[in-house]
Amino acid sequence: MSITSKMVKDLRDKTQAGMMDCKKALEKTDGDMEKAVDLLRQKGLAVAAKRAGRATSEGVIATYIHAGGKLGVMVELGCETDFVAKNDDFKGFARDVAMYIAASSPVAITREEVPADVVSREKDIYVQQALDSGKPEAIVEKMVSGKIEKFLAEIVLLDQKFVKNPDLSIQDILNELVGRIGENISIKKFARFQIGVE
Repeated sequence: MSITSKMVKDLRDKTQAGMMDCKKALEKTDGDMEKAVDLLRQKGLAVAAKRAGRATSEGVIATYIHAGGKLGVMVELGCETDFVAKNDDFKGFARDVAMYIAASSPVAITREEVPADVVSREKDIYVQQALDSGKPEAIVEKMVSGKIEKFLAEIVLLDQKFVKNPDLSIQDILNELVGRIGENISIKKFARFQIGVE
């Protein structure tokens, strides 16, 4: 199958990957758009995994203030070089993350950062709910572990679904950006401020 420039453009619009990467992905998948998207995502994951250990001592601090000035977010996004810190895709991702944090109010960036007492409290509640509903103890553990997974996916920033593309998590979007830019990128920390909320 011959790969047309329109196909390459459509794939680029979907994935934001480079033109040559899009063309190569379409060639490898015989023009199958969905397979090409998956191939580009896998490439992004591979690059992200390879770069994960690198130091991210450069970066930006992005802010988002919601209309009316009652809600604001600051987020620190790290990268390896100041060149990437000035990149429009990088800065756009930082702004998107700040806006996303304002909307979703995550508890932590990663699962490891969620306080153990928060997880323990939720687990106790789920266990009691399952036992109260008359479920056998053998089933309770499986039910509870499933509910804890769902709970973590709702409160951990990197696990949450991205508003602009609900098929992907924040981690997926971050991996794609790492694959596209070719540098390790990390969400280092964030602070969310809301008037009247402790």
